[in-house]
Amino acid sequence: MIRLIISAIAFVVALGIFFMYTQPTYDSTRELKDKIRQYNQALDKAAELQQLKQALLSRYNAFDPTDLSRLQKLLPNHVDNVRLILDIDNLAGRYGMALQNVVISTPGKDKENEEESSLGAIGESQQKFDSLTLQFSTQATYPLFMQFLQELESSLRIVDLVSLTLTPETDTTASKEPIYRFGITIKTYWLK
Repeated sequence: MIRLIISAIAFVVALGIFFMYTQPTYDSTRELKDKIRQYNQALDKAAELQQLKQALLSRYNAFDPTDLSRLQKLLPNHVDNVRLILDIDNLAGRYGMALQNVVISTPGKDKENEEESSLGAIGESQQKFDSLTLQFSTQATYPLFMQFLQELESSLRIVDLVSLTLTPETDTTASKEPIYRFGITIKTYWLK
């Protein structure tokens, strides 16, 4: 009889130890194994992404640096107003012209353009690029101005001529070519 009571007490103590200590410890160990498996999967994914990054970086480094700089000039990933104005001023300077009355505006920032852009679209814009409008005036003879426009057209920077005004500045004399004031508005683009 005493054996039966001792066996029953030992069984109850064993069950108590199992449910109070062993089972929670086993459950926490299982949770830790699950976390370790998730971390290992994340490490495998990170290693895969690192290999992909290295492959893309080696492809990027295979490009000619001059081609990359030309591509950056063609469609930059940021707007640099000062560099744009200097580039156009240097281009005009080749023909003896100087930029005057330079005005820069970004669509959506001005009140006039804000009304126009809000009428045409509902919600967030899905365009991957943005634009900038540059307005300036200059003085030159007509042939020099046409050369300037041709040079601007063949430059790497994407530029759209939005408007052009022409007003005579001097009287036409028999031997001298007339000088005109040209009001120019252009639009250029960059990646968002």
